[in-house]
Amino acid sequence: MTVIAFSETRRRVPVALGACLLSFAAFWAAQRAAHVSMIDLMVYRAEGATVRAGGDLYALRTTAAHLPSTYPPFAALLFTPLTLLDVPSMRTLATVGNLVLLVVFVGLSMRLVGHARVERVLWVAAVAVWCEPVWTTVRYGQVNLLLAALVLWDLSRRPGERPDRWAGVGVGLAAAVKLTPALFVVFLLATGLVARLGGRDGGPWLRHARGAAVAFAGATLSAAAVLPYDSWRFWTGMVFRTGRVGRAEETANQALRGVLARFLHTPEPGALWVAAAALTAVLGLALAITAELRGRRAWAVAVCAVTALLISPVSWSHHWVWCVPVVLLLWTRERRAAAVGTGLVFCSYALWWVPHGLGRPELRQNGVDLTLSALYTVAGVLFLVLARTSLPRPGPAQAVTNE
Repeated sequence: MTVIAFSETRRRVPVALGACLLSFAAFWAAQRAAHVSMIDLMVYRAEGATVRAGGDLYALRTTAAHLPSTYPPFAALLFTPLTLLDVPSMRTLATVGNLVLLVVFVGLSMRLVGHARVERVLWVAAVAVWCEPVWTTVRYGQVNLLLAALVLWDLSRRPGERPDRWAGVGVGLAAAVKLTPALFVVFLLATGLVARLGGRDGGPWLRHARGAAVAFAGATLSAAAVLPYDSWRFWTGMVFRTGRVGRAEETANQALRGVLARFLHTPEPGALWVAAAALTAVLGLALAITAELRGRRAWAVAVCAVTALLISPVSWSHHWVWCVPVVLLLWTRERRAAAVGTGLVFCSYALWWVPHGLGRPELRQNGVDLTLSALYTVAGVLFLVLARTSLPRPGPAQAVTNE
């Protein structure tokens, strides 16, 4: 029986690989037919060139859209190798890299939920490449899949089994490139503290949080040593100027702030957003900590990711690549209707069906437009509600698993 099963597995993997490569080839052709600009990749290249030239990183305006540099200085240091490539080669390499990262991200997501078989990873990747967040990530040449893979590489392993000197490195480096993943550091620290208050050993989580903080600090201080002026400008001013990233009401902004800006027909929802984000942060973190302490690592990670996307001032649609582990988690936990519904939301491209772009039509949306342009946010909130009802009842101290 073992020999037969092994033989069947050997046959299934080539079929899945062929299907995945065929899907990726069709995706590549569709992207080229759409004349994708990879505009964010061009910004990254300009940031790297500015670093090499010793220019003012946060005075940069590049591409026809005059886009600024918005990431921490450490990211700009990582982008300097892009200047060694011509633009066509850079775009090709970015596309290939993102497709490879998608397979890695799917594999890590399936390891998180406990179903990491090669043929399943390939089949899921073949489908996931067509969801809107992944399409837009590749279209813009974004780094979302890289950062999400770093976080999942760090958190899809079980803590506490043995000392791990790499614990926290993935989360810390991701946060040093883009600040949103820093919520995972808060999650790890808070989980360790709550565990101690409850009479449990919080050491594994506290060590993990410390590792992430050290990795973040090391990357940030390294950037400060190379780019002292830019680092000072970013951490004392630019980090607080959310308007530099983009207008709050833009359809692509699928954070709470974006939905409220469109609903209230105002470019700045102000105190209402601050209150909504603060409440969501508290409730989301509490839910993630509860899931973690009840031995449900997959739920904890997904809840923390969705919470971070909801409370961020700007969460562009391509930031929602976390829909991949969310859908997989719902499917493997027998929440099939919710998984299908969530998958359809992120594969529908519905947020682009509404008026958007020049003239700021997002400030004049009607009821249907408001609903369509809030789908990712609504899906995120509903996922948090479903996660709360899916956790086991509290009981004796539980080991952390990938359940």
